[in-house]
Amino acid sequence: MDKLCEEIRRQVLERIDFSKEIEEPEIQELIAHEMARCSFVEELSIGQRIMLEQRVFNSLRKLDILQELIEDDEVTEILVNGPNHIFFEKRGVFSEYPHHFTSEEKLQDVIQQIVGKHNRVVNLANPIVDTRLEDGSRVNVVLSPIAIDGSAVSIRKFSKTPLDMKSMTEMGSITEEAAGFLKILVQNRYNLFISGGTSSGKTTFLNALSAYIPKNERIITIEDSAELRLQGICNLVRLETRNANMEGVKAIKARELIHTALRMRPDRIIVGECRGEEALDMLQAMNTGHDGSLSTGHANSTKDMLNRLETMVLMAMELPLGAVRQQIASGIDVLIHLERGKDRKRRVVEITEVLDVQNGEIITQLLYFYDGELRKVNDLKRTGKMHTAKMEEFSEEEEEEYEL
Repeated sequence: MDKLCEEIRRQVLERIDFSKEIEEPEIQELIAHEMARCSFVEELSIGQRIMLEQRVFNSLRKLDILQELIEDDEVTEILVNGPNHIFFEKRGVFSEYPHHFTSEEKLQDVIQQIVGKHNRVVNLANPIVDTRLEDGSRVNVVLSPIAIDGSAVSIRKFSKTPLDMKSMTEMGSITEEAAGFLKILVQNRYNLFISGGTSSGKTTFLNALSAYIPKNERIITIEDSAELRLQGICNLVRLETRNANMEGVKAIKARELIHTALRMRPDRIIVGECRGEEALDMLQAMNTGHDGSLSTGHANSTKDMLNRLETMVLMAMELPLGAVRQQIASGIDVLIHLERGKDRKRRVVEITEVLDVQNGEIITQLLYFYDGELRKVNDLKRTGKMHTAKMEEFSEEEEEEYEL
């Protein structure tokens, strides 16, 4: 089937007039014509013919053999390890895809098609790039020969229908009580920071939290690759970083976008992920009247996240460690930590309040913790500690809703 697909594709390319723009129906008509001329097609069933026709079309106008995986809503991750090995995750299980690219050159053609649509450049001079698909799915590319066995592509897909907090409670990612508590925090403009390891669901959870933002507020989002899909917010500006290229196009980093966002009269600033120097600017924004801001970061625990934030701030500027910790404690009100367990379920495992700095150390207070020992779906337990000097008292209506 692969050889037949490549042969028909080659014949169609010979008939295409590249001097003019060609619409999809015209491409499909050319494919049908060439298939009718090919004697081998007669040996195929109707279903195989339809599949072959679609594969040829995908190789010409879509993402070749990856297109079928892209269109499968149950596939959550696609990993390309060179042209001959493709793996995908479906319902939490990884499998190897039975198809492969015809060559490294064809794989690189698909890569260029992906990155070219979103202001990104990848080549021998810049062999590593982060970008996205049109639906917001996250893409990372490492070109050969940096990737020794052929160019590597990692695609993290997002559901066409973003998960809301109700769905997450039904899935056991968080309890209704904890979700209600976070809803009140978002509505009352607390600064929240979501931490977790790779594929723990940070971006998905941030999307769900954003549904609690009042619809009349002005939101600015800042991301390396635009992945957030905030629902129901009309006054929204989405900013995306840009890499430099060989033609002299200047790089636009997250730090610059945060500075720009402060001049755009935002009610809240959402930084998709803090990875480096931009942590300082994010904390300064949180400390200068932009309450209700949200962000995420990679870490193995809330304590680890605080340590990483210290390191990221120090990457931007040499400051006394005590001053850095004071910035963190003043800027972030609550840390929410997510994990992906051995059962492959993503869940909130800790909600911690950031209090203050005492004796040079950041003081935190655990509000919720995941009691995995009980081996239940919803094991997020409330410690009973609440209402510190930093966290203002809730209104009577909120207390009744939250059942304090």
